[in-house]
Amino acid sequence: MDEALLRTLTPAVIGVLVRRGADFASAEDAVQDALVEALRIWPDDPPRDPRGWLVTVAWRKFLDAARAETSRRHREVRVDAEPVPGAGEAMDDTLQLYFRCAHPSLTPASAVALTLRAVGGLTTRQIAQAYLVPEATMAQRISRAKRTVSGVRFDQAGDVATVLRVLYLVFNEGYSGDVDLAGEAIRLTRQLAAMTHHEEVAGLLALMLLHHARRPARTGADGRLVPLAEQDRGLWNTRMIAEGVDVLQAALARDRLGEYQAQAAVAALHADARTAEETDWVQIVEWYDELVQLTDSPVARLNRAVAVGEADGARAGLAALAALDPALPRHTAVAAYLHERDGDPATAARLYAEAARSATSLPERDHLTRQAARLNASLRG
Repeated sequence: MDEALLRTLTPAVIGVLVRRGADFASAEDAVQDALVEALRIWPDDPPRDPRGWLVTVAWRKFLDAARAETSRRHREVRVDAEPVPGAGEAMDDTLQLYFRCAHPSLTPASAVALTLRAVGGLTTRQIAQAYLVPEATMAQRISRAKRTVSGVRFDQAGDVATVLRVLYLVFNEGYSGDVDLAGEAIRLTRQLAAMTHHEEVAGLLALMLLHHARRPARTGADGRLVPLAEQDRGLWNTRMIAEGVDVLQAALARDRLGEYQAQAAVAALHADARTAEETDWVQIVEWYDELVQLTDSPVARLNRAVAVGEADGARAGLAALAALDPALPRHTAVAAYLHERDGDPATAARLYAEAARSATSLPERDHLTRQAARLNASLRG
């Protein structure tokens, strides 16, 4: 009987029950009951799919307990219910599970990876891409995190910063793919913002709203990716933009700048421009300077190089890009764009084609391939 396997599977099974509608405490109780059942049955009749077996049995035990609890509540009248102090009342089960999986015994990076896998539903490959590491490296990190928490109960919540990182990565994955995933990240971040006055929670909510407001214009009727400069801004959700700006301004007024506020400020400047030509690239560069100082993120430096190319000319952008690792995702695509703006279509076409071969999504690959084909056609003509 592999008790270590049972402990490893526990967080994932709890996550499944919560996503099906169980509250965290009931899900944990149901899974514990299922584990007891497994310890009794598995030695003589081990299942072919241990995780599936645990999910089935735990869900059945949850339903049995829920029916019993509902019957009891219907017989009672709550006359002196006292509200839960602080923010707990507003936290739904999914958000609570995010906090529980961000366990203090884990490093922030490991907690994020484990939560994305066990609760967020992302694949190991998706998480590895978000962290800019090989898939095998991320798989080892998640396995170590599971081993670390296998002997502890999830009765201590992690910190807000770790949960924010998870929500940010879930939103990014949803923003580039499944709309519902992005919407779920926004829903949970709204709850978190209602529970706390943490300025970075507000900054993340603003960032999500401002990006999500542009989603209707990001793809054409044929499913093709539409770059920001070419988007129909009449399709942007102005109500969501206004909300995002209001949330951001309130956060910035607290004068405790963080990375999500800085990113949201960049998004707000894009949203404020009536046309692509009216974009205030000088201010955007300044905000990226703040972001780089806060995080030293290679992705922030890459985006800054694009902004410098717009504000100070393509040569300046290429100079900023030259200081970055060419292996950085999107580095080649940015180089292609800046070379085209610098009047070098041959180099740009070659780089667009190279970037297309390493693109991680079909829409992005299609877009880059079409850019290369456009420039090659102009060179032949």
